[in-house]
Amino acid sequence: MRVNELLIHITDDFMVLNKPAGMLTIPDRHDQELPSLQTLLKKAYGNIFTVHRLDKDTSGLILFARNEAAHRYFSQLFESREVRKFYLGLVTGQLEPPQGSVDEPIMEHPVQKGKMVTNRRGKASLTDYEMQEAFGLYSLVKLEIHTGRTHQIRVHMKHLGHPIAVDDLYGDPAPILLSTIKKKYRLGKFTEEERPLMARLALHAWQLQFKDQQGVAHQLEAPLPKDLQAVLSQLRKHKKLKA
Repeated sequence: MRVNELLIHITDDFMVLNKPAGMLTIPDRHDQELPSLQTLLKKAYGNIFTVHRLDKDTSGLILFARNEAAHRYFSQLFESREVRKFYLGLVTGQLEPPQGSVDEPIMEHPVQKGKMVTNRRGKASLTDYEMQEAFGLYSLVKLEIHTGRTHQIRVHMKHLGHPIAVDDLYGDPAPILLSTIKKKYRLGKFTEEERPLMARLALHAWQLQFKDQQGVAHQLEAPLPKDLQAVLSQLRKHKKLKA
């Protein structure tokens, strides 16, 4: 994969990329085989500084600093919550009320390593959500996170009873199939097995808003990936047919 295909914005101080799903932000010491965005960037640009991270299966916007001064600046900006981070996610079911906030502390699961839970002894965590489209089985939701806890959106959506679709930790890991959306779906004559429309976490880091070191305001967006577009296209199509 070529780095320039992922670039959304680049300056002497920072770069913003559209991370593909399935790619790590930084190398995993337990799994050296998986590709990481940081490794790709270091090969292409030399020194690169990680400011924040996205889960492996989450696609979308991620910012890297290009020098130490920028790294200090952006790390502080994220820490002091002066970067607005918006996501688009497909959740199971229909949110009621369609708009609100989840203000629930998050901590590590006491038993399951790598899993998080809401718990009053955890760290303060705040997520705003707003349903964009409702399809019955699923809803498209815009989410803004005001804190940056591990798996925050996934944990908070589970807390609401509407986990992110295709979530193997906090919801149903089953992929989204056309046969789930289209009731009269039939396999093609020479097709033995249905191919999923989406087989990974249905979450996309859509927009970042911030001011750079020169005080210039940026509002950057990453287009929806093809798998999420395909699911939404089918959901909209079959919603119209039902209407």
